[in-house]
Amino acid sequence: MKVLVSDSLSSEGLDILKEHFTVDVSTGLSEDELVEKIKDFDALVIRSGTQVTQRVIEAADNLKIVGRAGVGVDNVDVDAATKKGIIVANAPEGNMISAAEHTIAMMMSMSRNIPQANASLKAREWNRKKFMGVEVKGKILGVIGLGRIGSEVAKRASGMEMTLLGYDPFISEKRAEELGVRLCTVNEIAEEADYITVHTPLIKETRNILDDEQFALMKEGVRIINCARGGIISEEALARALESGKVAGAAFDVFINEPPFDSPLMNFDNVILTPHLGASTEEAQVNVAVDIAHEVISVLQGGSARNAINIPSVKPEAMAVLAPYIRLAEIMGKIAGQLMDGSYEKVEIGYNGEISGKDTRPLTVSALKGLLEMALGAGVNYVNAPALAKSRKIAVVESKSESAEEYSSTISIRLIRGEDVKLVTGTVVGDEPKIVAVDGDRVDIFPAGRMIFAKHINRPNVIGPCCIVLGKNNINISGMQVGRVEVGGTTLMALNVDGDVPDDILDELRQVSGIIDAKLVVL
Repeated sequence: MKVLVSDSLSSEGLDILKEHFTVDVSTGLSEDELVEKIKDFDALVIRSGTQVTQRVIEAADNLKIVGRAGVGVDNVDVDAATKKGIIVANAPEGNMISAAEHTIAMMMSMSRNIPQANASLKAREWNRKKFMGVEVKGKILGVIGLGRIGSEVAKRASGMEMTLLGYDPFISEKRAEELGVRLCTVNEIAEEADYITVHTPLIKETRNILDDEQFALMKEGVRIINCARGGIISEEALARALESGKVAGAAFDVFINEPPFDSPLMNFDNVILTPHLGASTEEAQVNVAVDIAHEVISVLQGGSARNAINIPSVKPEAMAVLAPYIRLAEIMGKIAGQLMDGSYEKVEIGYNGEISGKDTRPLTVSALKGLLEMALGAGVNYVNAPALAKSRKIAVVESKSESAEEYSSTISIRLIRGEDVKLVTGTVVGDEPKIVAVDGDRVDIFPAGRMIFAKHINRPNVIGPCCIVLGKNNINISGMQVGRVEVGGTTLMALNVDGDVPDDILDELRQVSGIIDAKLVVL
């Protein structure tokens, strides 16, 4: 078998591949060159440089796996690969120690003014008083995001005798206790922490998670670190807080635009900036190369990919039946995860009717992927979703029943946190996913795009005012479903809308008399 390596890869990874396959290293290929060359290869190994477009995928007659030596797969047309049965895999764990260590290095450099002092001394200045620093021992560190990297940062900060606060909507109290972290809200961290570091994916819920509101709550002299993704912290809001003196220093490795030459953070002497070096260690580059080499070997020898981004292999005859239910399960997971307030301790997935007699394992994985992706971002895939749930102490329980009522097959997802429960039930109609109940309220929803789920009292002059709120804000309603109950009872209204619905408009909907709650769900 033949493997094409189209970006630079460490020799350790190449040597492993060469032990098993014929390896061709050809870097810097244009799209046309790659389209011409890819025809005869069984695997393609890339980093961030190669663009694996739909044209490349369509030309790949023998390709079985695209292996990304790193995390992000923005340069791969995953949908095109999935449709052609090509596995896309990445190496998400190889650089986590490097990223965690870089975070600690940035925190210490900022605390002791090391880059500034170094530059001053090399300019033939001897100014010790100018670079007075602070100790981190006994200080409060707020860690926003306690996944792989955030947890490693917390472990290292604990060793430096820092007090740890943490925010992560998908981590249990038990896991937080293991890390020595007290769980808080983002605003509580803003109020209490001396240092704040972010380690979340960049998704709708985390974009500008530290903005003017949070900076206004912070202590005088707080210090801010971002070695995760540009955009998690508002650079403009941080610049304003630096200008006012509220923030004593900041350390950024990632930026909204890279290179960040137009960023306002470039203008402050008390801000340390590095050019996205979190994964730039010799060890990390070796780790990701070795990890992806083993993924390629496993797939080409008939095994599975541990870190597949797209759906694992399912026999074609089984996929013909399961495919629409796989899609349904993932959509239901996304809906349930967005309707539930905060974290949950348990996920119960029920299969009823004909589907209960099938291999439902891919469906459960798809449901978990949908759930966790809403909080953890695109790094969640069909292979690591169960492990991510386990690492966050989320219990996953499956049940099956051959009995069916109105529909031949249904799937239910129940999220449980103490006494709080969120239940979503769905089916497939003509290969299209359909939501048939939410928290016991019967509905008839073909989910798509953006939807507003509003719990309300069934009485006059409730639905109309909601429509007026959206209309005056130029938000078009393209579909509506309302659950049927007796007058005066509570039920659910689902609105399909054609544009984004900002938080202030959602708040306005919640103020409508008769509305109990309203949530935006984005698919």
